[in-house]
Amino acid sequence: MKRFLTFQKKKLLVLVLIFLSLLGVLTGRLVWLMIFQSEFYGQRAEDLHERERSIKAARGEILDRNGVVLASSQSVCTISVIHAQIEDEEAVIDMLSRELDLSEDTVRARVEKVSSIERIRTNVSKETGDAILAYDLAGVKVDVDYKRWYPYDELLSRVLGFTGSDNQGILGLEVLYDDYLAGTPGKILTLTDASGIEVEAAGERRQEPVDGDNLVTSLDYNIQCYVQQAAETVMEEKQAEAVSIILMDPQNGEILAMANVPEYNLNDPFTLNTETSGSLTEEEEQELLNQMWRNPSVSDTYEPGSIFKIITTAAALEEDLVSLDESFYCPGYKLVEDRRIRCHKVAGHGSETFTEAIMNSCNPVFIELGLRLGADTFYDYFEQFGLLEKTGVDLPGEAASIMHARDAIGQVELATISFGQSFQITPIQLITTVSSLINGGTRVTPHFGLRVEDENGEIVETFSWDTTEDLVDDETSETLQFLLEKVVSEGTGINGAVEGYSVGGKTATSQTLPRSENKYISSFLAFAPADDPQVIGLVVIYDPQGTYYGGTIAAPVMQEIFEDVLPYMGIAQTEALSEPDSEEAAE
Repeated sequence: MKRFLTFQKKKLLVLVLIFLSLLGVLTGRLVWLMIFQSEFYGQRAEDLHERERSIKAARGEILDRNGVVLASSQSVCTISVIHAQIEDEEAVIDMLSRELDLSEDTVRARVEKVSSIERIRTNVSKETGDAILAYDLAGVKVDVDYKRWYPYDELLSRVLGFTGSDNQGILGLEVLYDDYLAGTPGKILTLTDASGIEVEAAGERRQEPVDGDNLVTSLDYNIQCYVQQAAETVMEEKQAEAVSIILMDPQNGEILAMANVPEYNLNDPFTLNTETSGSLTEEEEQELLNQMWRNPSVSDTYEPGSIFKIITTAAALEEDLVSLDESFYCPGYKLVEDRRIRCHKVAGHGSETFTEAIMNSCNPVFIELGLRLGADTFYDYFEQFGLLEKTGVDLPGEAASIMHARDAIGQVELATISFGQSFQITPIQLITTVSSLINGGTRVTPHFGLRVEDENGEIVETFSWDTTEDLVDDETSETLQFLLEKVVSEGTGINGAVEGYSVGGKTATSQTLPRSENKYISSFLAFAPADDPQVIGLVVIYDPQGTYYGGTIAAPVMQEIFEDVLPYMGIAQTEALSEPDSEEAAE
């Protein structure tokens, strides 16, 4: 019996010890939670009863180089309801459907939905938002918001891009510089009880938004207007599929204007800018929208045609393979292996010097230069001139050149490449490469972004852009300036001459694939002054109807632009040029 009692005492002692241990653990845990973690769990409890409404930051403006606003933010309102706080559902439904011009069924479905907060409509005008506030109906919230606004609708649509409903950039400069423009959203925090009713005594806590900074670009609003008007005019006159025009400073790569017509309305970017026949599936409509938003100057490649003869000339001059007074003979074609490759002048140019050959845009002469260079050497110059890499322009979606592989260039391919066929590059690549050859040999990076400023105009960041020097020597660059001035003053580019100014340039007419469709691309590249280039431009006309020679229809477009832009830029006149004779211009 004694042993039994001793055993029972031990069991009781063990149970007491276990109980005391558990009590100690629980007490310690309680002390830890109530004293050391009280702030954390208090915040958690508050969060469970706190309702959050976001406040959008005002997106920074996009400005041209002179401060003209190209994109800005307008104050609008977001209208929401909080179901648990509504006292008179019918009054709220009636008021919102009337003020927001929505069907009663639509509003009712959202008002009766049991949720912490239900958005009724965004981008509501400030006047309408104030009118809704004046009703002072419980459960209706009106928050100040912002929407992107483009004051010039279609101007620069494929450059600027647009934003989504969340105020983030989707395309163009809007998305590339989004980190600077977007700003930081704020919050409105309100405390509610367990049933979702706001605790009036608690009030609201606000985290103010931080507005975005402004982007200052290299664009010039006035120059852009000249360029866009010229593009729209020639597109209508020639019933062309599209027209792209770029104007740039060849010395530093600053893009002054870029038009790609037809443009689209930036304030209504999801409406197609062309008529469509019949109903479209969702996939078909999205494909058409993607095409509408696409920037062909940057994202589309094409055969550059005879403008590429500038690159062939530069390589041949660098290799000392041709002199300006060297004699050639053009019978209207050149035999390369088993291929007869014709000149644009079927009867041939006959005897001509190299200077005359580039003025005449004679294919056989440039085929000869390509063959003299050879595939390996020519390919080395493609690499040296940057043709096989993207330009690095500050727009999304830049396409790379489509060039033959080095070991796939035979004699025929070499011949066609020499005058700008059988490969493809983008317009921005072409104008950038030619800039480097006529500016003294410095490869520049084409760009729009100059700097970022805050709302007070203080500089936040100034952008710098890569350059590569010594692509060609000074003598080659000066020779190209001389030859290309001759093309405009006396050759195929004569319709691009501007009275009182020396202009250099090159015409081109190329055919799109498949050749059987007989569609052409007419283009003209020009720069001024010829001996000190301060502006360079490229006009590309896609599938013009009727006459399609670059010298006939593209050169006059650049002439018209330069007549406006050169005086506007303050570029001094040189000696007057003779009146252009349109009959001499062909390619």
